[in-house]
Amino acid sequence: MFSCLFFLFPFGARAIASGQSIKFYTDPNYDLKERDHLDAVLILETDNLYIYADAVWWNGFSEQVKKEIEENLTILGEEFKNNIYPVLTSNFGSEWKPGIDGDNRIAILFHPMKKGRAGYFNSRNEYSKLVIPSSNEREMVYLSADYILSPLIKSLLAHEFTHLITFNQKNRLRSAEEEIWLNEARAEYAPTLCGYDSDYRGSNLQKRVIQFLNFPSDSITEWTGTANDYGALNLFIQYLVEHYGVKILNDSLASDKTGIDSINYALSKNGFKEDFSRIFADWTVAVFLNDCSFGEKYCYKNSNLKSLRVIPKIDVLPFGLQNSALFVNYMTADWTGHWRKISGGTGKLSLEILGGPTLADKIPYVLCGKSNKCELGFLTLSENHYGKIEIQDFGKNHSYLAIIPFTEQSNDGGPRVISLSIRTEASGNADKTDDRAAIIQNILVQIEAIKIQIAELQAEINEKLAGISSCGRFVQDLYFGMKEEPQVSCLQEFLEGQGEEIYPEALVTGNFLTLTRNAVIRFQEKYASDILNPLGLSKGTGYVGEKTREKINQILGL
Repeated sequence: MFSCLFFLFPFGARAIASGQSIKFYTDPNYDLKERDHLDAVLILETDNLYIYADAVWWNGFSEQVKKEIEENLTILGEEFKNNIYPVLTSNFGSEWKPGIDGDNRIAILFHPMKKGRAGYFNSRNEYSKLVIPSSNEREMVYLSADYILSPLIKSLLAHEFTHLITFNQKNRLRSAEEEIWLNEARAEYAPTLCGYDSDYRGSNLQKRVIQFLNFPSDSITEWTGTANDYGALNLFIQYLVEHYGVKILNDSLASDKTGIDSINYALSKNGFKEDFSRIFADWTVAVFLNDCSFGEKYCYKNSNLKSLRVIPKIDVLPFGLQNSALFVNYMTADWTGHWRKISGGTGKLSLEILGGPTLADKIPYVLCGKSNKCELGFLTLSENHYGKIEIQDFGKNHSYLAIIPFTEQSNDGGPRVISLSIRTEASGNADKTDDRAAIIQNILVQIEAIKIQIAELQAEINEKLAGISSCGRFVQDLYFGMKEEPQVSCLQEFLEGQGEEIYPEALVTGNFLTLTRNAVIRFQEKYASDILNPLGLSKGTGYVGEKTREKINQILGL
């Protein structure tokens, strides 16, 4: 019924004069106050956009702050026109144009949202009010007011605009409903496609890496909308596009197939032999090893992801004992990576794995020797979904075995259980009499190996923390008019830390505009004896030159 009426009721554009109020329907699951509608004002109109804001929220600002926001939104409008729109439409196709409202421009509504919510797209707005009374009858997206001055706003707009494109390409033109995870996957890749993840610090990609490392074992296809979902999915899609090209996303969108079927269709169309299952398996290896020496499919090419390595769960057998056992049973969701690292024990190690019909028939594993030289293999399971690995002299010649089992999708709806049985026993005819010296030596070797692993992990953690919080020394002049500059963001963070007397607005945008210049002037005048007096000045200039940088670096202890 919707598809029939969908084409019958274009109503024409209904833009209003700047500052006037208009009612918009909103999603109470996202709105901070759980409103299903609000009054909004038009604060900016460009060649491509109408930008609205919640009237109550907007009217709470001073005229100076409003001006700063308008200046930043003008920059956003230019970015949408010159980069976001042409890049995304040339890859994914167009949104419905002129659309339900007969207007080529897209509406953006900023309003306060709940914590963790950054934006959304609601397909009901693409239908007539005769079909869905709460439709706004516009091509539109919603963005959180918390991000209106954030450097991330470009990435968020690219993400939500991709949903608008997907609706037209999939729902409207092909009468298909895309699976949520793949709809989100394309939207997650949009900021990278637009170039916004190249500067890693503070990017959407960095945020997703942190989310993934905090919770790597999350299904990429069972979508609940949590931060964990976005982390795992983003890192998988980054890998897919790096190794198979963005055309996989494009061609899967431009088909009437959905989900994994559409990915496999696109892979075949582009001449690849691998299917989704093999690519997922390779990805689980890549985020564990991330080492191109094992093969080009087992690493990331993106320099920002070179240090990415998932931390596995560690199963430790009793050190030095030749006869020991460990049993692991756990439930999982389909297309979820589980990285398990087995260490300890000595003698012949036997690992048995058993699962249901959804357990992948080839399970990746990594076996590492004492010199940290590792071998990659794939365990082929029997028809009964059973497999076994046997390793002689495990404690003597090998430091650990890592196995990465996962289940695939099926329609049976049953629980996904994976069982691991891990045993060590005396190799061959070895004397089972305890050799205390050998046991002690083996324990010492294991301790040293663990120390090395801890040091490596700590180094990775320190590197990631440094990437998140450290700006380093200020080494370049900064001045009014600079836009989207990481060093300007660092300056704004510093000024924010100087308190309300210096920078009451505390906005970190990367754009050096009026409020930032005023804050610099206050800072310069506070430390006039160090900054202004040596230059023969009595008033601040707002220009961050040598003397201002010296004072900032001194305060930072750099």
